[in-house]
Amino acid sequence: MPKRRLFVTTALPYANANFHIGHMMEYIQADIWVRFQRLQGNEVHFVCADDAHGAPIMIAAEKAGKTPQQFVNTIAAGRAEYLEGFHIAFDNWHSTDAPENHELAQQIYKDLRDQGLTTNRSIEQFYDPVKGMFLPDRYIKGECPKCGAKDQYGDSCEVCGSVYSPLELKNPYSVLSGATPELRSSEHYFFKLSDPKVVMFLKEWTQSGKLQAEVAKKTSEWFAAGMNDWDISRDAPYFGIEIPDAPGKYFYVWLDAPVGYLASLKNHFDKGQAAHHPHEASRTQQTFEEFIADPSVEQIHFIGKDIVYFHTLFWPAMLEFSRRKTPSQVNVHGFLTVSGEKLSKSRGITLDPLKYLNLGMNPEWLRYYIAAKLNAKVEDLDFNPDDFLARVNSDLIGKYINIASRAAGFIHKKFEGRLDTSAQEKIDQGLGALSAQEVSATIAELFNKREYARAVRLICDFADQINQMFDAHKPWELARKEDLTSQTTLHEVCSAALRGFQYMSLWLKPILPKVAEQAEHFLNIPPLTWSLPLAPLTHIQTYQHLLQRVDAAMLDALFQAPQQEKIAPGGEDLAPEIKLEDFSKIDLRIAKILQCEAVEGSDKLLRLTLDIGEGKTRNVFSGIKAAYKPEELIGKSTVMIANLAPRKMKFGVSEGMVLAASHANEKAQPGLFLLEPHPGAVPGLRVR
Repeated sequence: MPKRRLFVTTALPYANANFHIGHMMEYIQADIWVRFQRLQGNEVHFVCADDAHGAPIMIAAEKAGKTPQQFVNTIAAGRAEYLEGFHIAFDNWHSTDAPENHELAQQIYKDLRDQGLTTNRSIEQFYDPVKGMFLPDRYIKGECPKCGAKDQYGDSCEVCGSVYSPLELKNPYSVLSGATPELRSSEHYFFKLSDPKVVMFLKEWTQSGKLQAEVAKKTSEWFAAGMNDWDISRDAPYFGIEIPDAPGKYFYVWLDAPVGYLASLKNHFDKGQAAHHPHEASRTQQTFEEFIADPSVEQIHFIGKDIVYFHTLFWPAMLEFSRRKTPSQVNVHGFLTVSGEKLSKSRGITLDPLKYLNLGMNPEWLRYYIAAKLNAKVEDLDFNPDDFLARVNSDLIGKYINIASRAAGFIHKKFEGRLDTSAQEKIDQGLGALSAQEVSATIAELFNKREYARAVRLICDFADQINQMFDAHKPWELARKEDLTSQTTLHEVCSAALRGFQYMSLWLKPILPKVAEQAEHFLNIPPLTWSLPLAPLTHIQTYQHLLQRVDAAMLDALFQAPQQEKIAPGGEDLAPEIKLEDFSKIDLRIAKILQCEAVEGSDKLLRLTLDIGEGKTRNVFSGIKAAYKPEELIGKSTVMIANLAPRKMKFGVSEGMVLAASHANEKAQPGLFLLEPHPGAVPGLRVR
């Protein structure tokens, strides 16, 4: 059978935050599949990259006081800790801001343009008058035009799943400033997704077996609703890739992001790593262009169900009509929940992968648990702590690991580590209803189809057969007898059990790469590959425990809410508790600073003239002179206590108090910070 040539990717993580547990689930799913393919002797190139462009990163970088490149580099620097921690073996990790991606994205656009599949026209778009920029779809919120759900993004509804234009939102507002956005005209560039030949291609491609049945059905619904042209441009200021021959215009991030798959693969080949693959035998140097043009190469994507639209419509159409290879398979998975609830930081429903590792929890526990629950359907996967403990301790360790630990002692004590090779043939040919070679073929088929849960169940069934065989012969009793028959039987039983353990180590190797490596050392064999029958075992090493059990206390710690942070040096303890009615007595109002001046004869005070929407001004003295120059504050807004009794001072009457933050010990840690409300808050609004 010819060996497969595979180009495999996971969805690119957006470079505005660290990995979350959903990333780990997807990467583990793909990594298991990749490792299995390599055990089959297939050629695999497994790549990913940071999705580095877009307004969210530009805005986050601005808030952090960094350039977008600096901000992205900071996030990227933390990736290895997660990937290495969970044994995820990408061949290459790159960035969509790399030169390869700029070049490829621009060339793909030119190819589409040459095919007559791009157009440009003036559109009305929401503009934030406070921030002075056109708003990306995800920075506009409002009510869903389909179901009426509130606080939905400008491109799709998380409640009903509808996809729409931001202009269709009801009661829209800017996420950045809270202001009501204005409609302004701007010339935009479009990919003609509605072109009849594009629609025809997509209908054929989506129904050709490259997608799961439920995903193919969903695409049919989109076709029935009608295809619209795809807006692929954004106006400056924008962090992204410039559109050729269009000054001030940039590609929408979803055009260049999937191109990052190709860019990472090209970078992998250009570095020469593809010719001397760490997981495969050396082969002749080949170029990216030669590899990707090979008709036998399969392009496989693993993604979550939230980005199906982009990967099953935009991406294959871009590739097809720029005359490039289209995806051979798009594997979609569901979300990860915790005890039946959707992950939510605000509600304290989290599973932090880095915390998992820092607690000393074995990454292969999580790999096994995810594999034991994953199938090829678009179904959510639930992490239940009690279920996790039971599956790892009872199944993985109690059934699989236990075989090695039980049999090894007898082999070393009675037979100097030597095994009976003839007894191992019984496992190859059949133990009860299960033949190891037949099970291997079934498990290989299940892995290839991503039916990991069924594969794990079959491995557990096989482990049950081995353990039942072992227990039926009562080797602990045979070991006490000195007659030849008892000793021969003991040798056969333990050798057969370890043969079964050898097969299970192969089957679990894609899921448990480090445990399998230790098992290979213990069994005194070369690295296992999917080549049957397996070489017979002749002599084992001294058994060292391969995997510890899950301690319930670790799971408690994993889901324990973080303790309240200690007060930083210079901070102070919280004031005594008050009731809501106590707070409601304080009338806090938004105030605009109309005038500000230094108070003659005072080293600390500034005189503020404030408008709080009363139709008159107020005079307030504030001890903030050390922190602000008067001219810096004129025109700004702040928060003041409006119902504080007037206070007669040496320099006049103060008719309220503005609010500022400071350290408890201002001498040790100087600094005053006047409170400033979000843009859009007008004088007189009450703070509640």
